[in-house]
Amino acid sequence: MKPTMEKIVSLCKRRGFIFPGSELYGGLASTWDYGPLGVELKRHVKAAWWMSLVYERPDIEGLDAAILMHPQTWQASGHIKSFFDLLVDCKNCKKRFKLEDLTEAGAKKMEQVKCPDCGGSSFTQERAFNLMFKTFLGAVEDSSSQVYLRPETAQGIFVNFSNVLNTRHKKLPLGIAQIGKAFRNEVTTGNFTFRSREFEQMELEYFVHPDQAPKWYKYWVKERLDWYIRLGINPKNLRVREHKKDELAHYAKACSDIEYNFPFGWSELEGIANRADFDLVQHAQSSGKDLSYFDEDSKTKIIPYIIEPSGGVDRAMLAFLIDAYREEEVRERKRVVLGLDKLLAPIKIAVLPLLKNRLDVVRLAQDLTQQLREQRAGSLGKVVYDDTAAIGRLYRRQDEVGTLYCVTVDVQSLEDKKVTVRHRDTMLQERISVDKLREYLLEKLK
Repeated sequence: MKPTMEKIVSLCKRRGFIFPGSELYGGLASTWDYGPLGVELKRHVKAAWWMSLVYERPDIEGLDAAILMHPQTWQASGHIKSFFDLLVDCKNCKKRFKLEDLTEAGAKKMEQVKCPDCGGSSFTQERAFNLMFKTFLGAVEDSSSQVYLRPETAQGIFVNFSNVLNTRHKKLPLGIAQIGKAFRNEVTTGNFTFRSREFEQMELEYFVHPDQAPKWYKYWVKERLDWYIRLGINPKNLRVREHKKDELAHYAKACSDIEYNFPFGWSELEGIANRADFDLVQHAQSSGKDLSYFDEDSKTKIIPYIIEPSGGVDRAMLAFLIDAYREEEVRERKRVVLGLDKLLAPIKIAVLPLLKNRLDVVRLAQDLTQQLREQRAGSLGKVVYDDTAAIGRLYRRQDEVGTLYCVTVDVQSLEDKKVTVRHRDTMLQERISVDKLREYLLEKLK
């Protein structure tokens, strides 16, 4: 049974995954702070993406471009001219809405639409609202110093295409991967972290010979779908929806969304687009610089086509949380478990003393925790120590945040130098010698 969004939001706040932004001052709408466990899960999602693309493949390089870019970048990309929403205001309650949300993509005429809040049927004339955040570079705030917070990370890749190509001496196909913050002044936000004004993207721009673009487009649709499945998402909760011709951006040859079945319905998790040569052509014309590629086979210059898998870190993390959440009945008590993949689990190991009033047991558990935290002999990820409750409650607490293994130190451990290792998913327990514990855990975490 899929959890409700209320349960996910409650878990995230209660266990330190995600907090409302600026909560101390009453919050700031649609901003979120990632807590101690949330930042670990988010870091692991990004690391798994980076590992699968940049480290495990010879054809992809990494990049970290600046958030602030020359304003001409956004003129060339079309964002200044066309990156906007059409908005209307209800004349009765004064609430503002996206036109497409009210008209269901043209299914209704405006005169038939009712305000979702008050039921009124009188709206203002539609107006264009640019989604980019404006700011100023330097001390003087005038039009000459106006810049934008980037609404996507892709343009930083396009303007660095020649830099990466020339410094890494690569041939096509060539991928450039980037993870970074993007900002959109969305009017309609909601569904927790699914849509907000500040978010993080994982984007790959894969430059290919134009003749090979259809092949690589199909390849990346499948490859990106498989990535989510490999990391534990139930295939039944994923689907690929190909865009119809009237949905495509004017420059796109094809586009498909990988959608996840969230508690609020099927929604986009990641998009894969064949952007053709639009971006490189636009930036070449705008800058006056040559962004072509010399093809050794044909001995001619070509403008590569671009296949773009673009996903949100926040959306991916939310999907992984929802899909991993389960409730079980164990000995007539409810057990909440986050069955996250071992690559994603925020905490890998928790060390727990069976008796917190036995100082010798506590001391051994604390010493063992410190030994496991030492990363030079092989990384075990985040290792925590907890003695703030009875052992049964400690187990439940660790299950709820997805901890893979609990290591329990008891009185017998003082004599036989062994500890009990409990597995999260099966709850099976094994007795392991302290001197072999690290080797045992490293093998389990492979």
